[in-house]
Amino acid sequence: MFVRRKPNRSGSTSIVVIEKRDGKVCYLKTIGTSSDENEIDELYTQGKRWIAQQIGQRDMFLEHAREGDERAVVEGFLNKIEHILLNGTQLILNPVYKNIGFDRINDDILKHLVISRICQPQSKVATVDYLKSYFDEDVDLNKIYRYLDKLSDSQKDKIQEHSVNHTRKVLGGKIGVVFYDVTTLYFETDNDDTLRIKGWSKDGKHSQPQVVLGLLVSDGGYPLAYSIHEGNKYEGHTMLPVIKDFVAKFKMNDFVVVADSGLMNSENIAELNKNGYKYIIGAKIKSEKSEIKKWILAQEKKDGTFYEYQKTADQKLILGYSDRRSRKDAYNREKGIKRLEKEYGKGLITKDKINKRGYNKFLQITDNVSVTIDYTKIEEDAKWDGLKGYITNTSLPANDVYRQYSELWQVERAFRVTKGVLELRPMFHFTKKRIEAHVCICFVAYKVYKELERILKNNDINMSVDKVLSIAKTITTIQVKLQESQETISKTMLLTNKHKSIAKLFENDFWNKNLV
Repeated sequence: MFVRRKPNRSGSTSIVVIEKRDGKVCYLKTIGTSSDENEIDELYTQGKRWIAQQIGQRDMFLEHAREGDERAVVEGFLNKIEHILLNGTQLILNPVYKNIGFDRINDDILKHLVISRICQPQSKVATVDYLKSYFDEDVDLNKIYRYLDKLSDSQKDKIQEHSVNHTRKVLGGKIGVVFYDVTTLYFETDNDDTLRIKGWSKDGKHSQPQVVLGLLVSDGGYPLAYSIHEGNKYEGHTMLPVIKDFVAKFKMNDFVVVADSGLMNSENIAELNKNGYKYIIGAKIKSEKSEIKKWILAQEKKDGTFYEYQKTADQKLILGYSDRRSRKDAYNREKGIKRLEKEYGKGLITKDKINKRGYNKFLQITDNVSVTIDYTKIEEDAKWDGLKGYITNTSLPANDVYRQYSELWQVERAFRVTKGVLELRPMFHFTKKRIEAHVCICFVAYKVYKELERILKNNDINMSVDKVLSIAKTITTIQVKLQESQETISKTMLLTNKHKSIAKLFENDFWNKNLV
């Protein structure tokens, strides 16, 4: 189709749109007629706009088919395709990575490894193939290994700084509450060294060497800092170094540390008080002094009630009771007793069963390794059903102490996602630097994961991160190279209803609107 100026006998000029069909000229539309040159130019422009509009509504393949060239046109188009990329996940995760600020580190290998860890966690060898096959990114394997050897030294502090600064913005400028917990990461090997040591495994891999990982997160579960320790290190000794380092680096002065009872010991409490840190820590109420235990058991068990006991001038015990927790405690104990009755009903115990973990605490073990179930201990244990204690030096009301402690699940979820979705463990590295680099990459990946989760929620995209990325993995981008200009044109194909359900994530201005 093209616009033509058609002279009339009257001296005027008509602006018409024509095209050739089977060698014949066909008039499609008369735009207008005028004798004024300025009006003629304007009509000519209108004709071009009309053609552009019609081309957008017409199937050009069918037009060429009328000329017998449809197959040639299609084959010509296909021959010009330069790449077909399965890069839907990359088109989503790259802007998230950038919005956090990690792009300012100017480290392409870090970005590739992080995006791959979220999309398809696997070995470094397989990651190289994945980057090339799906994103057409060429990353040399030896370069990755050399990079891992220097990552922990060169980039960890920068990574943590960008993560913390972004989290501050998300939370309105103040972090306020920090949650700390630990987990263990095992290795697929039998060989120990100075870092990878056998210890109490939270994954049940007691015969394999491991490391202990401590993680600090903010309210909302955004990762702030982490530390790696020897596999046999007592978890209570991991908390203070992380917090002290974090406070010093980011000049924290008004915050509350929340941690589980497993991290509470007199040394930690004394150190927290000495440094002036505010804290909420789960209390080991069954290990309290007899006077306090007597007070605890004397309180009325009413659902949702809290009681306070002033232990020292600066420290108080918050005691809470819940009917739901009481039912859960009773159910778990009954389940454990049934197991005991089944295993030890004959009054004998094998060597591998001799321990005091779990509900074995209800057993009485004599010199000849015969056992009986002590039902008196069971009755005593039932008195504590539904009770939970918290130690704090804050002035917060009991309800607020309980609410903040209840958010510890954010750390537990971080461990679930990093261990499961991001496959933080098992680890196959054996040098300290590469172990630290692997954990660092997973730390960044989880930060990106959490930020995408926040963006989805804020934009009413009611899907999990995993679901969105699963859909995105089937989205392709076609790159066509024009023969004359050598220009490459890219088109991301959103073809199915599932693709269209996340279409806004591929809009040009979407990510600018979601900057913190």
